[in-house]
Amino acid sequence: MSDYKAYIFDFDLTLADSSRGILECFKHTLAHFGCDIPDDTTIYNTIGHTLQDSFDILTGIPMNPLREDMRKIYVEKANEVMSAHTYFYEDTLPVLKKLRSSGVKTAIVSTKMRYRIVESFEMQLGVHPYDLIVGLEDVSAPKPDPQGILKAMEQLGVSPDEVLYVGDSYIDAETAVNAGVDFAAVTTGSTDKERFMKYPHRSIGSCLSEAFGII
Repeated sequence: MSDYKAYIFDFDLTLADSSRGILECFKHTLAHFGCDIPDDTTIYNTIGHTLQDSFDILTGIPMNPLREDMRKIYVEKANEVMSAHTYFYEDTLPVLKKLRSSGVKTAIVSTKMRYRIVESFEMQLGVHPYDLIVGLEDVSAPKPDPQGILKAMEQLGVSPDEVLYVGDSYIDAETAVNAGVDFAAVTTGSTDKERFMKYPHRSIGSCLSEAFGII
């Protein structure tokens, strides 16, 4: 896949397994508001949505009037535990280094806040192997709206046909379609290969190395 000038990645469950911290923060928040706490799989399957939408799903209340208050409590807990409980996949750093050494640009587009992604790289890897991060605070509409990818492309100076977007969720697949860019899937999240097969894709791998054909 060396025919691209830029590779844009999702973060959670694509570059790093942050599920332990996410589960802890959701459970803490739901308990704080006296809500029933769903099983881990139900919580896990919300990863990729915004926090507010996730709380709507987990409480079963569309446009829950407490969704913003819940987000704030979640963030307070995340400030304590999230980056410490974010574990980069074994091949994340090698893949990013290989891409950058070949002269292409790398970026991250995520529904996670940009500062949290930076903090995770600093705490867990001590390096910043990317050219750009577009986080939730940088857009007015989250994925699958293409705004984040379009903004990244503009800042990187590349066109849609020069970009590969890599993600672990059907939300990422839809985002790629909406942005008009190619897509590669990893099955490290809750979306399986069969569902990814329904979307346009360059590859589907069990990990980044497999998706990029470098194992």
